[in-house]
Amino acid sequence: MTARDVWRGWTRPAGPAVAPLGERDRRLLRTELVIVFSVTLGLSGVRSLVSLLDALSSPVPLDQRTTAIDETLARNPWADLAAQLAGSFVLVAWGCLGLYLLVRAGAGPRAIGLDGRRPGRDALGAVGLTALIGIPGLGLYLAARALGLNTTVIPSLLDQYWWTVPVLVVSACANAWAEEVLVVGYLLHALRRLGVSENRALAISAVLRGSYHLYQGFGGGLGNLLMGLVFGRVWQRTGRLWPLVGAHALLDVIAFVGSALLRGALPFLPA
Repeated sequence: MTARDVWRGWTRPAGPAVAPLGERDRRLLRTELVIVFSVTLGLSGVRSLVSLLDALSSPVPLDQRTTAIDETLARNPWADLAAQLAGSFVLVAWGCLGLYLLVRAGAGPRAIGLDGRRPGRDALGAVGLTALIGIPGLGLYLAARALGLNTTVIPSLLDQYWWTVPVLVVSACANAWAEEVLVVGYLLHALRRLGVSENRALAISAVLRGSYHLYQGFGGGLGNLLMGLVFGRVWQRTGRLWPLVGAHALLDVIAFVGSALLRGALPFLPA
């Protein structure tokens, strides 16, 4: 097999055949997609774009601004703990909404690769994707920041309590679950049912993923768009979503917990 054969196999995925929808069902599914993403990650994308435009209108350059992902939400530690868990619960509920709608459509978890048939291979896939995305992603972030195209991203600004690390792990897993179920499993499966080509569907999914990270700057948007292209194509080729959820969770755990434990120790993690 030549390199050209590998490239063709990667860029021309053979998605499973799906039953064509009638015109009424197509309209309902399109409406469903608009509603779901209007109250979840699509709305986050709009807010993120507004945040970026506001930052660009400020006299303070992007590379001199900081952006925190997880930060303190209440003065009282117990109230803060409750607020953090509530935020994670919302993300878990978003993912469950996408999964529920798939079940209502007759698909279910197995259709998007959320079953337990291959735990070992899924775990290895998650570790491999973590390395594939994590190292280049850090390099892209540092390059964008050096070029003045990104804010300084601080994954965690939570105060240090006994619950800080467990809450960050929960937050990482909740982010991974919501994003991968909605932006990959639910969205790409729905676009397949609508007859959208695999490459076009992949582009839509990746642009959506990049959009709700624009609050970090252009580097955050571009980095997550590229991550979306890789993750979406892996799902289109394998039909397995657990490796994506696992890799995303590992990446966020490393970023969130590492930021909390090493704050000020590394040049790109300010105190």
